[in-house]
Amino acid sequence: MITGAVFDVDGTLLDSMDIWQEAASLYLKGIGVEPREDLGRILFPMTVEQGAAYVIEEYGLKQTKEEIAKGVFSIVGDFYANEVRLKPGAGELLEELFCRKIPMAAATTGDRALVESAFSRLDVRKYFKKILTVKDVGKGKDEPDIYFLAAEALDSPAESTWVFEDGLYAARTASSAGFPVAGVYDRASEEDQEALKGLSSVYLGKERDYREFWKLMEERK
Repeated sequence: MITGAVFDVDGTLLDSMDIWQEAASLYLKGIGVEPREDLGRILFPMTVEQGAAYVIEEYGLKQTKEEIAKGVFSIVGDFYANEVRLKPGAGELLEELFCRKIPMAAATTGDRALVESAFSRLDVRKYFKKILTVKDVGKGKDEPDIYFLAAEALDSPAESTWVFEDGLYAARTASSAGFPVAGVYDRASEEDQEALKGLSSVYLGKERDYREFWKLMEERK
């Protein structure tokens, strides 16, 4: 049974994780600095501000952390506004949930302006009753607050509010809080897939995307 759906955004609805690994390298190339090949992997777990401090020290840059962060966000913002795409089958599932009158919310660790920009261009903003960010909530996805607030906004009980997540730690948080989880494959978290599959009520893997959701739901019965 599904009475509500809460979607993570980056890596779950949007095929956007690569830009976060590439943005710093693109910024450096734009100012005439050749980045190391594995820079994206090094910076991936850092905030933009931490990454800016790292590249200043690593490459001896004269730019400030604020200037670098602004440059990186400009690259990312342009990608969201003009290039980012939905994950395969995501649009079809959103439309079907909408037609079935199942309310939806987005719950993201990302920036609201980026999400709104992408959702508007991709014409999916209309599907979401609420967009929540961890900044709004004041807690990250290592705590379940954002999921409970989303479920409350949808007037949907946790036990039948499905949470769609690609991140293992976030999926684990939702599952531990009593939400059924649909694990979504993303290549950025390849090493976590077995664990994600293990805790998911439905797993949308590399070979089974959103278009398989209802079939997988039936197979659970």
